[in-house]
Amino acid sequence: MTGFVYDIWYFAAATQDIPKSGLHRVVIAGEPICIGRREDGTHFAMRDICPHRAAPFSAGCLKSGGVECPYHGWVFDTRDGRCTEIPALTADSAVEPEKIRVRTFPVARTGHLLWVWIGSDKRFAGEPPFPPPAFPLVDTKPVIDDGIRLNCHVDHAVIGLMDPAHGPYVHKQWWWRSQGSMHEKAKAFEPRERGFAMARHAPSSNSAAYKLLGGKPATEITFQLPGIRTEHITVGDRTVLSFTAVTPEDEGHTRIRQLFFTDHGLFKLLSPILGLGAKAFLRQDAEMVDLQAQGLRFDPSLMLIEDSDTQAKWYHQLKKSWARSNETGEPFENPVKARTLRWRS
Repeated sequence: MTGFVYDIWYFAAATQDIPKSGLHRVVIAGEPICIGRREDGTHFAMRDICPHRAAPFSAGCLKSGGVECPYHGWVFDTRDGRCTEIPALTADSAVEPEKIRVRTFPVARTGHLLWVWIGSDKRFAGEPPFPPPAFPLVDTKPVIDDGIRLNCHVDHAVIGLMDPAHGPYVHKQWWWRSQGSMHEKAKAFEPRERGFAMARHAPSSNSAAYKLLGGKPATEITFQLPGIRTEHITVGDRTVLSFTAVTPEDEGHTRIRQLFFTDHGLFKLLSPILGLGAKAFLRQDAEMVDLQAQGLRFDPSLMLIEDSDTQAKWYHQLKKSWARSNETGEPFENPVKARTLRWRS
């Protein structure tokens, strides 16, 4: 079993990733996907494998409302995946191109974020039962944009992302947190749609970077399936949104994309410097994932302990509850209950 979450919207790309007259390739939960933009500005997503000889459509081009394969010029409609042209066929050929199809995926846009619906039924071609998540400020251009590919299963990436105890050891910066500044923390958590939130609170005193924002910042950190973490920081009437998507490519590789949106003038001004910090964080996590892989290759039993690992436990419980709901058709039941977690970091 892959352990991936299905029948849900995955973050696929930022709008700036998609060339105006070109194609973009992503791999999500084991599915190679070609994303492009039609002449009317709407986006499409289709399986990035030509059924003829397996060449990727993303290496081809857009042609007459369809995508042309770079190998033999077969053209497929971007709306229903139907083949509309096979140049090699003669006039008396018995082959019926329209009976050849490629899987298409529902795609939606929220601001600068593009989402693709990954269903458990590969024949699904309808309208997803709920829209992709919406967030404030994503209609504005991101001021920080970074990403990295991790050599691990998505579960290890997600758990690492929400782990509150690794900071002083993995992310050793003078402007963040150190082992010498560790102290006990208590944070209130609440269930949220398909996930949970660390309720709005004043940032910890040993998180010096928040002080650059001035005023009295307050932050709320949320997580929702399949792997979306946001931090919504407010300072008076100004906002900073940190959006992080953890997207599985296959069982051994996961991509993390981090975007920051803001209407906070000072954050915009300092974004080149702050972006370097965010970039360092992701690469420190990647280095730790590679170290962790040295142990995981021996298939050890792993431990989740007390409150510092409760968010990881919730993640596994959410996945199980989501899968059970999809299998039985019963409403999804969020297993997370409101409570206060305590740990040292």
